[in-house]
Amino acid sequence: MSIPPVSYKRHRFPRELIAHAVWLYFRFPLSFRLIEEMLLERGMMVSYETIRRWSLKFGVTYARRLKRKAAKPGDVWHLDEVRIVIGGQVHWLWRAVDQDGYILDEILQTRRNTKAAQRLLTRLLRKQGVRPRRIITDKLKSYGAAKRKLRLSVRHLSHKGLNNRAENSHLPLRKRERVMQKFRSPSGCQRFLTVFSAVRNLFVPPTTNTNALTRHNHLIQAFAQWNVVTSLAA
Repeated sequence: MSIPPVSYKRHRFPRELIAHAVWLYFRFPLSFRLIEEMLLERGMMVSYETIRRWSLKFGVTYARRLKRKAAKPGDVWHLDEVRIVIGGQVHWLWRAVDQDGYILDEILQTRRNTKAAQRLLTRLLRKQGVRPRRIITDKLKSYGAAKRKLRLSVRHLSHKGLNNRAENSHLPLRKRERVMQKFRSPSGCQRFLTVFSAVRNLFVPPTTNTNALTRHNHLIQAFAQWNVVTSLAA
């Protein structure tokens, strides 16, 4: 079953410009005002508020279509959580990545306990449809307790040094957080993460790709898929 094309009706700017602005925002640590300046240098006068509205309207649509075409993830899951302050309240971003750095899922929660870890694992099992060969976490005991509650019979390695894959996956978000001067609301943060991670999964090559030619081929394929997802190839 084919996916219906994205509708750009009632937008006076061409679809190529809209998709490009949204790509710039979610792919690089750029503010709306910087993107406005970059487009103006190319002779395209678009306000930063218009770019913000495009990101809100089309970002989630693009992410949803990207996930339908997502590559098959690996069978080793790295789980980790990172502290995020939103409106003065502490939240915890729980994230799972595979051995290639592909983001499997992430969820913002107010707790850092067994219930929160169990919720992440439950979502992962439901979305992936298969159990992993191995789970790697830091020394937070909530992961082991959640695993026992779910009766998961998979190998679980708990060691600070083994979980660098998940810990490093937080760095791009930290850069964006600084550019955005922190997130305004939990729902806005979760919405941004949905698009940000989907775009990152598409364009960032697997960590095993160390050859320049392989990375270039990956990007060429990623741009081709992006054009299909944004209906630019139609």
